[in-house]
Amino acid sequence: MSLVAAVLAILVGITLGLLGAGGSILTVPVVVFALGVDPRTAIVMSLPIVGGAAAVGVVGHWRSRNVDFRVAVPFGIAAMVGAFGGAKLAHFLSGNAQLMLLAVVMLGAAASMFRNAGLPGYVAEEPRPLGPLLLVVGASTGLLTGLVGIGGGFLLVPALVVLAGVPMRMAVGTSLFVIVLNTVAGYAGYHGSVDVPWATVAWFAGATAIGIVIGTSLASRVPQAALKRAFALLLVAIAALLIWKTISTF
Repeated sequence: MSLVAAVLAILVGITLGLLGAGGSILTVPVVVFALGVDPRTAIVMSLPIVGGAAAVGVVGHWRSRNVDFRVAVPFGIAAMVGAFGGAKLAHFLSGNAQLMLLAVVMLGAAASMFRNAGLPGYVAEEPRPLGPLLLVVGASTGLLTGLVGIGGGFLLVPALVVLAGVPMRMAVGTSLFVIVLNTVAGYAGYHGSVDVPWATVAWFAGATAIGIVIGTSLASRVPQAALKRAFALLLVAIAALLIWKTISTF
Protein backbone atom coordinates (compact mmCIF):
# COMPACT_ATOMS: atom_id res chain seq x y z
CA MET A 1 0.00 0.00 0.00
CA SER A 2 1.34 3.45 -0.92
CA LEU A 3 2.28 6.06 1.67
CA VAL A 4 -0.56 8.30 0.48
CA ALA A 5 -3.09 5.48 0.93
CA ALA A 6 -1.71 4.70 4.41
CA VAL A 7 -2.01 8.35 5.47
CA LEU A 8 -5.56 8.53 4.13
CA ALA A 9 -6.47 5.30 5.95
CA ILE A 10 -5.18 6.82 9.19
CA LEU A 11 -7.27 9.94 8.49
CA VAL A 12 -10.36 7.77 8.00
CA GLY A 13 -9.67 6.24 11.42
CA ILE A 14 -9.12 9.65 13.02
CA THR A 15 -12.47 10.80 11.65
CA LEU A 16 -14.14 7.69 13.04
CA GLY A 17 -12.56 8.30 16.43
CA LEU A 18 -13.53 11.98 16.47
CA LEU A 19 -17.12 11.64 15.26
CA GLY A 20 -18.04 8.16 16.46
CA ALA A 21 -20.12 7.66 13.32
CA GLY A 22 -19.94 8.65 9.68
CA GLY A 23 -16.20 8.34 9.11
CA SER A 24 -16.43 4.94 7.47
CA ILE A 25 -18.29 6.48 4.55
CA LEU A 26 -14.87 7.71 3.36
CA THR A 27 -13.43 4.20 3.01
CA VAL A 28 -14.69 3.37 -0.49
CA PRO A 29 -13.63 6.70 -2.06
CA VAL A 30 -10.16 6.41 -0.49
CA VAL A 31 -9.74 2.85 -1.78
CA VAL A 32 -10.96 3.85 -5.26
CA PHE A 33 -8.86 7.00 -5.65
CA ALA A 34 -5.73 6.19 -3.62
CA LEU A 35 -5.37 2.51 -4.50
CA GLY A 36 -6.85 2.60 -8.01
CA VAL A 37 -9.21 -0.29 -7.23
CA ASP A 38 -12.35 -0.79 -9.32
CA PRO A 39 -15.59 0.29 -7.58
CA ARG A 40 -17.06 -3.18 -7.00
CA THR A 41 -13.85 -4.50 -5.43
CA ALA A 42 -13.48 -1.33 -3.34
CA ILE A 43 -16.97 -1.78 -1.91
CA VAL A 44 -16.31 -5.40 -0.99
CA MET A 45 -12.93 -4.47 0.53
CA SER A 46 -14.57 -1.77 2.62
CA LEU A 47 -16.82 -4.27 4.41
CA PRO A 48 -14.08 -6.08 6.40
CA ILE A 49 -12.23 -2.77 6.87
CA VAL A 50 -15.29 -1.01 8.31
CA GLY A 51 -16.36 -4.11 10.26
CA GLY A 52 -12.87 -4.51 11.72
CA ALA A 53 -12.72 -0.85 12.75
CA ALA A 54 -16.17 -1.16 14.36
CA ALA A 55 -15.07 -4.30 16.21
CA VAL A 56 -12.08 -2.43 17.67
CA GLY A 57 -14.39 0.34 18.82
CA VAL A 58 -17.09 -1.92 20.24
CA VAL A 59 -14.66 -3.72 22.56
CA GLY A 60 -13.99 -0.53 24.49
CA HIS A 61 -17.67 0.35 24.63
CA TRP A 62 -18.54 -3.17 25.81
CA ARG A 63 -15.99 -2.91 28.63
CA SER A 64 -17.60 0.38 29.64
CA ARG A 65 -21.06 -1.25 29.53
CA ASN A 66 -22.10 1.01 26.68
CA VAL A 67 -23.62 -1.63 24.39
CA ASP A 68 -27.36 -2.25 24.76
CA PHE A 69 -27.71 -5.85 23.60
CA ARG A 70 -31.47 -5.73 24.23
CA VAL A 71 -31.71 -3.45 21.22
CA ALA A 72 -28.55 -4.44 19.35
CA VAL A 73 -29.45 -8.08 18.71
CA PRO A 74 -32.88 -7.68 17.01
CA PHE A 75 -31.78 -4.43 15.35
CA GLY A 76 -28.60 -6.15 14.16
CA ILE A 77 -30.50 -9.14 12.77
CA ALA A 78 -32.71 -6.77 10.73
CA ALA A 79 -29.56 -5.00 9.48
CA MET A 80 -27.94 -8.31 8.54
CA VAL A 81 -30.95 -9.31 6.45
CA GLY A 82 -30.81 -5.95 4.67
CA ALA A 83 -27.04 -6.13 4.13
CA PHE A 84 -27.14 -9.62 2.68
CA GLY A 85 -30.01 -8.62 0.41
CA GLY A 86 -28.20 -5.42 -0.61
CA ALA A 87 -25.09 -7.39 -1.58
CA LYS A 88 -27.16 -9.76 -3.70
CA LEU A 89 -29.00 -6.83 -5.29
CA ALA A 90 -25.65 -5.19 -6.10
CA HIS A 91 -24.92 -8.00 -8.57
CA PHE A 92 -27.53 -6.38 -10.84
CA LEU A 93 -25.79 -2.97 -10.71
CA SER A 94 -22.60 -1.81 -12.35
CA GLY A 95 -19.72 -0.56 -10.22
CA ASN A 96 -20.30 2.95 -11.54
CA ALA A 97 -23.97 2.80 -10.54
CA GLN A 98 -22.88 1.81 -7.03
CA LEU A 99 -20.47 4.77 -6.90
CA MET A 100 -23.24 7.13 -8.01
CA LEU A 101 -25.51 5.77 -5.29
CA LEU A 102 -22.72 6.22 -2.75
CA ALA A 103 -22.33 9.84 -3.86
CA VAL A 104 -26.05 10.43 -3.25
CA VAL A 105 -25.79 8.84 0.21
CA MET A 106 -22.78 11.03 1.00
CA LEU A 107 -24.67 14.18 0.01
CA GLY A 108 -27.55 13.11 2.26
CA ALA A 109 -25.17 12.45 5.15
CA ALA A 110 -23.50 15.82 4.59
CA ALA A 111 -26.84 17.64 4.64
CA SER A 112 -27.88 15.88 7.85
CA MET A 113 -24.53 16.51 9.54
CA PHE A 114 -24.42 20.17 8.56
CA ARG A 115 -28.02 20.74 9.70
CA ASN A 116 -27.42 19.13 13.10
CA ALA A 117 -23.89 20.46 13.66
CA GLY A 118 -24.92 23.12 16.15
CA LEU A 119 -27.38 20.98 18.07
CA PRO A 120 -26.38 19.56 21.47
CA GLY A 121 -27.11 16.03 20.32
CA TYR A 122 -29.98 13.60 20.08
CA VAL A 123 -31.96 13.28 23.30
CA ALA A 124 -33.17 9.87 24.36
CA GLU A 125 -36.58 9.45 25.91
CA GLU A 126 -37.59 6.54 28.12
CA PRO A 127 -36.52 3.13 26.75
CA ARG A 128 -39.33 1.77 24.63
CA PRO A 129 -40.20 -1.58 23.04
CA LEU A 130 -38.67 -2.17 19.64
CA GLY A 131 -41.15 -1.07 17.02
CA PRO A 132 -41.40 -2.02 13.36
CA LEU A 133 -40.05 1.38 12.31
CA LEU A 134 -36.75 0.76 14.09
CA LEU A 135 -36.40 -2.63 12.42
CA VAL A 136 -37.17 -1.04 9.04
CA VAL A 137 -34.40 1.51 9.68
CA GLY A 138 -32.03 -1.33 10.57
CA ALA A 139 -32.87 -3.28 7.43
CA SER A 140 -32.60 -0.15 5.26
CA THR A 141 -29.22 0.75 6.72
CA GLY A 142 -28.06 -2.81 6.13
CA LEU A 143 -29.30 -2.56 2.54
CA LEU A 144 -27.07 0.48 2.01
CA THR A 145 -24.16 -1.36 3.61
CA GLY A 146 -24.54 -4.19 1.13
CA LEU A 147 -24.99 -1.87 -1.84
CA VAL A 148 -22.28 0.74 -1.26
CA GLY A 149 -20.07 -0.56 1.58
CA ILE A 150 -20.82 2.02 4.29
CA GLY A 151 -21.19 1.31 8.01
CA GLY A 152 -24.26 3.49 8.38
CA GLY A 153 -23.48 4.88 11.84
CA PHE A 154 -24.81 8.31 10.85
CA LEU A 155 -28.24 6.64 10.44
CA LEU A 156 -27.99 4.06 13.22
CA VAL A 157 -27.08 6.41 16.08
CA PRO A 158 -30.05 8.82 15.76
CA ALA A 159 -32.42 5.88 15.15
CA LEU A 160 -31.27 4.14 18.34
CA VAL A 161 -31.62 7.33 20.39
CA VAL A 162 -34.89 8.65 19.00
CA LEU A 163 -36.78 5.43 18.21
CA ALA A 164 -35.49 3.08 20.91
CA GLY A 165 -34.72 5.54 23.71
CA VAL A 166 -31.09 4.41 23.95
CA PRO A 167 -28.94 6.99 25.80
CA MET A 168 -26.44 8.75 23.54
CA ARG A 169 -23.44 7.32 25.41
CA MET A 170 -24.73 3.81 24.62
CA ALA A 171 -26.00 4.53 21.12
CA VAL A 172 -22.52 4.78 19.59
CA GLY A 173 -21.35 1.48 21.11
CA THR A 174 -24.60 -0.22 20.16
CA SER A 175 -24.39 1.08 16.59
CA LEU A 176 -20.81 -0.21 16.30
CA PHE A 177 -22.01 -3.69 17.30
CA VAL A 178 -24.72 -3.50 14.62
CA ILE A 179 -22.15 -2.34 12.05
CA VAL A 180 -20.01 -5.41 12.78
CA LEU A 181 -23.03 -7.63 12.12
CA ASN A 182 -24.19 -5.96 8.93
CA THR A 183 -20.71 -5.77 7.39
CA VAL A 184 -20.26 -9.51 8.02
CA ALA A 185 -23.61 -10.21 6.37
CA GLY A 186 -22.81 -7.86 3.48
CA TYR A 187 -19.51 -9.61 2.82
CA ALA A 188 -21.28 -12.98 2.92
CA GLY A 189 -23.57 -11.73 0.17
CA TYR A 190 -20.56 -10.91 -2.05
CA HIS A 191 -18.50 -13.97 -1.11
CA GLY A 192 -17.07 -15.76 -4.13
CA SER A 193 -17.96 -13.03 -6.62
CA VAL A 194 -14.98 -10.70 -6.06
CA ASP A 195 -11.28 -11.48 -5.60
CA VAL A 196 -10.36 -9.56 -2.44
CA PRO A 197 -6.69 -8.51 -1.98
CA TRP A 198 -6.52 -9.45 1.69
CA ALA A 199 -2.99 -8.16 2.24
CA THR A 200 -4.12 -4.67 1.21
CA VAL A 201 -7.24 -4.96 3.36
CA ALA A 202 -5.09 -5.91 6.37
CA TRP A 203 -2.72 -2.97 5.88
CA PHE A 204 -5.58 -0.53 5.39
CA ALA A 205 -7.48 -1.84 8.41
CA GLY A 206 -4.36 -1.61 10.57
CA ALA A 207 -3.75 1.99 9.54
CA THR A 208 -7.41 2.81 10.20
CA ALA A 209 -7.16 1.29 13.69
CA ILE A 210 -4.17 3.53 14.44
CA GLY A 211 -6.24 6.51 13.34
CA ILE A 212 -9.15 5.48 15.59
CA VAL A 213 -6.85 5.51 18.63
CA ILE A 214 -5.57 8.97 17.68
CA GLY A 215 -9.03 10.32 16.95
CA THR A 216 -10.50 8.98 20.18
CA SER A 217 -7.77 10.71 22.18
CA LEU A 218 -8.51 14.01 20.42
CA ALA A 219 -12.30 13.80 20.58
CA SER A 220 -12.70 15.80 23.80
CA ARG A 221 -10.39 18.58 22.55
CA VAL A 222 -12.01 19.35 19.19
CA PRO A 223 -15.21 21.45 18.92
CA GLN A 224 -17.79 19.00 17.57
CA ALA A 225 -19.92 21.61 15.77
CA ALA A 226 -17.01 22.94 13.71
CA LEU A 227 -15.77 19.40 13.06
CA LYS A 228 -19.14 18.25 11.76
CA ARG A 229 -19.46 21.24 9.43
CA ALA A 230 -15.97 20.67 8.06
CA PHE A 231 -16.64 16.96 7.59
CA ALA A 232 -19.94 17.74 5.82
CA LEU A 233 -18.08 19.97 3.34
CA LEU A 234 -15.51 17.20 2.82
CA LEU A 235 -18.31 14.74 2.04
CA VAL A 236 -19.76 17.14 -0.54
CA ALA A 237 -16.35 17.49 -2.21
CA ILE A 238 -15.75 13.74 -2.34
CA ALA A 239 -19.29 13.09 -3.58
CA ALA A 240 -18.63 15.56 -6.41
CA LEU A 241 -15.42 13.65 -7.28
CA LEU A 242 -17.33 10.36 -7.34
CA ILE A 243 -20.01 11.82 -9.61
CA TRP A 244 -17.32 13.24 -11.91
CA LYS A 245 -15.48 9.92 -12.03
CA THR A 246 -18.70 8.07 -12.81
CA ILE A 247 -19.83 10.45 -15.53
CA SER A 248 -16.38 10.62 -17.14
CA THR A 249 -16.36 6.85 -17.73
CA PHE A 250 -19.56 6.90 -19.79
